[in-house]
Amino acid sequence: MINKKDNGETVVVSVASERAEAIGGVLIALFAALMAISQMVNGELEEEMMIAHNNVVSYSSWYQSKSIKESLKESELDYLSTLIESGIVKEENRPVIEQRIAIVKDKIVKYESEKTEILLGSEHVGKENWVQDIEGEMGIITGVKQWEKLTRTYDYATKKFDYALLFFQICIVLGAVCIIIYDSPVLQKGLIVLMIIFGISGTFLSIYGYTLAP
Repeated sequence: MINKKDNGETVVVSVASERAEAIGGVLIALFAALMAISQMVNGELEEEMMIAHNNVVSYSSWYQSKSIKESLKESELDYLSTLIESGIVKEENRPVIEQRIAIVKDKIVKYESEKTEILLGSEHVGKENWVQDIEGEMGIITGVKQWEKLTRTYDYATKKFDYALLFFQICIVLGAVCIIIYDSPVLQKGLIVLMIIFGISGTFLSIYGYTLAP
């Protein structure tokens, strides 16, 4: 309470201060609740981002294994072709080598198709090009590029939530200061206005981050 000569003015200041404290307390409770919700959603998004990142690594390794197998078959094809072209293979054995060459060529085509599906995903290659299964089920592969896109999207969304949480924290600090400074109603009003601005900004950032999430 501010000591004034005019008792009426003292009462007005006291009432204004108490009202500001009440508003500040309500806003703190409101934005603290919104911050808790934002933290929960942000935690879930960060978990999804880690899953997507791990799948990028896993599917990239899977793609590389197919590339290695394809390279080995290409080397085998070159070797078998060289045998025939050099005349080392006897004529009676030639059909066996040619049959083997055909099998190797089919394998190379198969590995190339599998690589494409693993890289782009089943959805992008089309049903007619599904060649790679997961536990016997076709058409369910999420490609490396899709996982990378998901990772970037989750990362962008979580950054918006990080900014939102920062604004909420500033808002709560301003509210605490508002309650402490009980003898300056004008300053309290200013702090309440700032609280509302930061709180609304944090709320909009949280909503925006949530809409960005896949």
